[in-house]
Amino acid sequence: MVKKGMYHEIKRLQKQGYGKNRISRELGVDKRTVIKYCAMNEEEYRRYLERSQNREKGFDSFRTMILDLYRNNDCIRLPVSAVYDYLEETQKELPANENSLRNYIGYLQKTGQLTLSDKKRYYTRVADMPYGLQLQIDFGEQVNQKGGKYYIFAAVLSASRFKYAALQERPFTAYDLVEHLLDCFDYLGGIPEELVIDQDSIMVVAENVGDIIYTKVFGDFINEMGLKMRVCRKADPESKGKIENFIKYVKYNFFAFREFEDIQKARDNLMKWLERRANGKISQATKKIPLIEIEEERKHLRALKNSIYRKNHASAREARIVNSNCRIAVDSCQYDLPDRYRNQVVEIYRTDDKLFVFDRYSNEEIADYALSLIPGVIVKNRAVVREMGVKVQELKNEVTGYFTCDNWTLFLSGNFSTFPRYTRDQCLEARKRFRDHTPDPETFDLSLRYCIDNKMFSMGNLKSSYQYFLETGKHSEENPVPILATRTGVTATAAGLTVSKPDLAPYLVLVNIPGGV
Repeated sequence: MVKKGMYHEIKRLQKQGYGKNRISRELGVDKRTVIKYCAMNEEEYRRYLERSQNREKGFDSFRTMILDLYRNNDCIRLPVSAVYDYLEETQKELPANENSLRNYIGYLQKTGQLTLSDKKRYYTRVADMPYGLQLQIDFGEQVNQKGGKYYIFAAVLSASRFKYAALQERPFTAYDLVEHLLDCFDYLGGIPEELVIDQDSIMVVAENVGDIIYTKVFGDFINEMGLKMRVCRKADPESKGKIENFIKYVKYNFFAFREFEDIQKARDNLMKWLERRANGKISQATKKIPLIEIEEERKHLRALKNSIYRKNHASAREARIVNSNCRIAVDSCQYDLPDRYRNQVVEIYRTDDKLFVFDRYSNEEIADYALSLIPGVIVKNRAVVREMGVKVQELKNEVTGYFTCDNWTLFLSGNFSTFPRYTRDQCLEARKRFRDHTPDPETFDLSLRYCIDNKMFSMGNLKSSYQYFLETGKHSEENPVPILATRTGVTATAAGLTVSKPDLAPYLVLVNIPGGV
């Protein structure tokens, strides 16, 4: 039907002597339409308009349903494609196409039967399930064109009906489930209070008469995230009907007419389908669009948080500079790192109660700590300082190569045999003292001979002796430093126990009390 303005333009050009072909070209109107309206006078066109307005329209039989949809959504402006999808899904067939529905909705507005609100959102209806409370999850399978399978992970929020799905080409493990749940929380924009699951073996070991026993990985994850659990009984699909329906929807809608070259193409198309159809169309249950409802539900979800199961994701880490004391600062506390990272950049990953430190280049995990709750403390880790990643033999070979003199070899032989359980610590002490600091050769050799003669084979003894000779300028053995206290055979017996006692004579000499007290 041509509107009044177009009708009058056709008649104006007709009066000016334009032919019907030229009028059609000038106005971009079909020639048959021009012929039809050229033949009408004003009175005939008026009666034609009246008949058109009163003529039954194709979507008149759906009028009540359409108006109810808009009322349930507070009369906001809904995508016509979403309205059409809803009608198409609930009715066996529709009388016309989507463009005709768009015209019909425009007609309802013009006749005052539908008044759209200017407000973006006004919530009047209470959700069946409170916002932010519950997420239902489940698994499915779909055979692909190559004869293999796509394994489906699916999730749906019970209140807004906002949906998420993911695919992989092998059966799920507990670690896969945790990864998909973390990706799902990212997609939702928050963490719900409760998960609804069935008794799948990657999540539940046993029901145990209501005392649910979870698998180790899944149990650790739900504790870390602070998730409440609702485990459905076996053969009880009604208790998680929302997710059961969504799994069917993925299989019989998304996969119905689609074939994919590879898993990545399938994943890309799935994400587009989620936004366009699964979340973009009107839900039959709520009469609302999940893509709009999720904006309200996100206000009620808990904030996203890091997980120990994502510590190996390099993109989630932060850079930190190791200071000159081989420590990094995190939230006003300092954490020890191995000496080789002094003044270097490392990467950290934090959860609520754990700190993980990684080598920036090799991606190797250097250390992990329980985060300190006391501000300002220095947190030590003996395993870190001792560099457990380096083999003892490698450390021994490294330290042996520091010096080539015979006395160094003799001293190390005594050191390794005297401290077999602390060889690593002794080597690390030698590395700290001698790797980057070259001692005075004469003084160092004198210190080595002194320690060997007196059987003092610890690196601490060698350090003290060297410092003494260096500071006193004694480069000969004419007046050597007194032998510091070592364990002797002098014993004391108490209640049948024999306890060794240190010889105090060397200390007494140092404080000028010869011969003892």
